[in-house]
Amino acid sequence: MSTFIQVAVLIGRFQPFHNGHAALLRQALQTAPRVIVVLGSACQARDAKDPFTSDERAAMIGATLDAAERARVQFAAVRDGYDEQRWAASVTAAVEQIIGLVVPMAPVALIGHHKDLSSAYLNRFPRWTLVEAGRAGEIDATRLRQIYFEGDDADVIQALLATLAPPAVCQYLKGWARLPHYARLREEHRAVEAGKKKWGTGPFITVDAVVRAADHVLLIQRARSPGKGMWALPGGFLEPRERVLAGAIRELREETGFALLDSDLEAALSGVAVFDHPDRSLRGRTITHAHFFDIVCTRPLKSLPPMMRRQRNGCR
Repeated sequence: MSTFIQVAVLIGRFQPFHNGHAALLRQALQTAPRVIVVLGSACQARDAKDPFTSDERAAMIGATLDAAERARVQFAAVRDGYDEQRWAASVTAAVEQIIGLVVPMAPVALIGHHKDLSSAYLNRFPRWTLVEAGRAGEIDATRLRQIYFEGDDADVIQALLATLAPPAVCQYLKGWARLPHYARLREEHRAVEAGKKKWGTGPFITVDAVVRAADHVLLIQRARSPGKGMWALPGGFLEPRERVLAGAIRELREETGFALLDSDLEAALSGVAVFDHPDRSLRGRTITHAHFFDIVCTRPLKSLPPMMRRQRNGCR
């Protein structure tokens, strides 16, 4: 163990934690007396790609350690953000909050290995010393989720997982499969994979409508996967000969019955932003154009009857 490096940082989604992650964690424990595991994709709704909460992943990882190792490991949960600079700043702040750093060049090691474009985040922390670790076999969490959600025989699933993940994680996954989340996410995973086989993985172009009126934001409840039953912005796929603004207005009307005239909506348009992170959608590469309609209301929404809230009364 180095006497210079005081803290080792390991960053990942760990959905779920597998033998490759375990090898990196062992490297971190050998590198420094204190280890901080940064859990990405925190504080977001469960889906088939990120089924486990940060607390569940911390418990999963902790179960693989002995008492002495657990005493040396701390966890930090960080949101994705889909903005690399902002995300890296959040990770740095979370780590520094835990270890109480006050010196910019404090001895911190970042544990990882460059496997593909998804490893580019390792270059975002120039103040930390990168400790390059070798890859522990051809293991990735995507394959584990496929086994976990696609298999039909519980014994076969456990036998396959046992070759890819630590025993404690396999036991955790076996118990987690009895929770209500499992059946819903299994259905979502299968729906997403069926969609990829039918439509491919993109790139797709979509449009969204962000409608604000009287300090309220208009949402819809999704009727199908991905995200069945969850709240979302009105939106959908752009049609072949459609401009993005026209597509956003069409989707807004189709999904909510919103009845303002096109001219009124165009006048209320306050901005358009493009969200193009490769991992923002389960369905594949989906580039969306979000249109912000800031509608001025002369009466509070709560004073309008429910059916009138979709009409023009008092709003423009």
